[in-house]
Amino acid sequence: MTISQNGQVSIPAATRARWRTRKVIVVDLGDRVVMRPAPEHDGVAELQGKYAGRGPDTTAARGQARRADAAATRRRQ
Repeated sequence: MTISQNGQVSIPAATRARWRTRKVIVVDLGDRVVMRPAPEHDGVAELQGKYAGRGPDTTAARGQARRADAAATRRRQ
């Protein structure tokens, strides 16, 4: 495989057909480079919004923490 002046390489057609992907992950291991097909799905994107509506409201949680701090301060005085 040769590297073009622009830093591009061509992946052989048989490999591209076997991988069935247009994206690859390139890992630099120091003395060699490993290229493998990128996953079809993005794991982070799948989690976006997964926990929406779950757990305490942050405003309520902050208010509760402030009240607890104020009570602790009054007890120390």
